[in-house]
Amino acid sequence: MPVRKLRPTTPGQRHKILSTFSEITTDKPEKSLLAPISKSGGRNNQGRMTMRYIGGGHKRRYRIIDFKRDKHGVDATVETVEYDPNRTARIALVKYTDGEKRYIIAPEGIKVGQTIRSGEGVSVEVGNAMYLSEVPLGTVVHNVEMRPAQGGVLARGAGAYAQLNARDGKYATLKMPSGEIRMVLVTCMATVGTVSNGEHSLERSGKAGRSRWLGRRPRVRGVVMNPVDHPMGGGEGKNSGGHPRSRNGIPAKGFKTRNKKKASNKHIIERRKK
Repeated sequence: MPVRKLRPTTPGQRHKILSTFSEITTDKPEKSLLAPISKSGGRNNQGRMTMRYIGGGHKRRYRIIDFKRDKHGVDATVETVEYDPNRTARIALVKYTDGEKRYIIAPEGIKVGQTIRSGEGVSVEVGNAMYLSEVPLGTVVHNVEMRPAQGGVLARGAGAYAQLNARDGKYATLKMPSGEIRMVLVTCMATVGTVSNGEHSLERSGKAGRSRWLGRRPRVRGVVMNPVDHPMGGGEGKNSGGHPRSRNGIPAKGFKTRNKKKASNKHIIERRKK
């Protein structure tokens, strides 16, 4: 899934780097798997802004994704690979032998016409979903569950993957995309392969307007605000600043915010790298 750089015919195109979308096979989504999305503009149920820098953007429809892959023992054929405006990865429309259609996160290298399967005893091939108890050690997986039958929540973004390092008793040891090493129950499901669109991190929007199309409003730096608005605000000229911290006073640059008493801390073997 390569990217392309445009000729600098306008200032906005000078630094723009886009995906070629060469892997996408159709521009019309499956109507039965669409749902509406309502935008909040960062406002809560009282109409007050609780999240800044959110608003506008192109109208979207949600694609209902099968994160659980719970249709076990039934073959499915990949019909299309599609663009999803709600995520960085590509999605694939699969059709089961009984006629049901579902969207899944498209792994890298999946092709139209390919047959995939989920459940016990399936082969270790890209796109197949299986329990961590059956995945060979060293295999790269994505869309990993944290609790059995919850649906995949780990390693779902473009180019993301987790690697199965070990198995001990009822737990499997996974190395996460962040570098964190943690234990997950072997009864959790995972899909073989890496998430598609791995070059997403190389893309550059080229202009501010593209961010507005995505629903992102201009973000204001804390040091240019007044003291009443931000702990790093105020000062004459560029004499403001201080220790880097958030609007609420929480220090940045390495300050740990995870709760030390969190129950799942015992499942983390090694914290993510700074």
